[in-house]
Amino acid sequence: MAERENRRPRRDDRRDETPEFADRLVAINRVSKTVKGGKRFGFAALVVVGDQKGRVGFGKGKAKEVPEAIRKATEQAKRQMIRVPLREGRTLHHDIEGRHGAGKVVMRTAVAGTGIIAGGPMRAVFEMLGLQDVVAKSLGSQNPYNMIRATMDGLKKESSPRQVAQRRSKKVADILRKPEAETVAEPAAEPAQA
Repeated sequence: MAERENRRPRRDDRRDETPEFADRLVAINRVSKTVKGGKRFGFAALVVVGDQKGRVGFGKGKAKEVPEAIRKATEQAKRQMIRVPLREGRTLHHDIEGRHGAGKVVMRTAVAGTGIIAGGPMRAVFEMLGLQDVVAKSLGSQNPYNMIRATMDGLKKESSPRQVAQRRSKKVADILRKPEAETVAEPAAEPAQA
């Protein structure tokens, strides 16, 4: 009896540890397969899934019925999630570009209060990721599949000052301090010359 009581909270704890994912249906297409007797119709779904705290993924699924296609796409998206470091939990650390096929996307950091300035599929990715301030532009292909892949390609290149410091075997303060030290030194030099 006591063992059962001990087991129950553990199961509840597991549920609490599992992060809650939000999902967004980006595109749904009717597709057909030509067979001997004619055409068989089905549906293809494109879904973006994220926890709105820095993790996002996308997936595609095909099935005879729309709900089943969406379910398959959501399952695939959950398996292919990536973690993206966010600055202050609201924007990107630096400007980035992503490419896939003929699609190219440019993503820029933005000040607080800017909001998500992006179109279509890119907006869905940013909302599921948890970005609040970003300016983005898509160039080239308008195919939602290629736009999402290009956006994900760019987000994979995103790195935080901590990651850069770790790669260079330095401290975060050393990396962040250098540009400030140069700008402070320049104004001090100008009055001395005059």
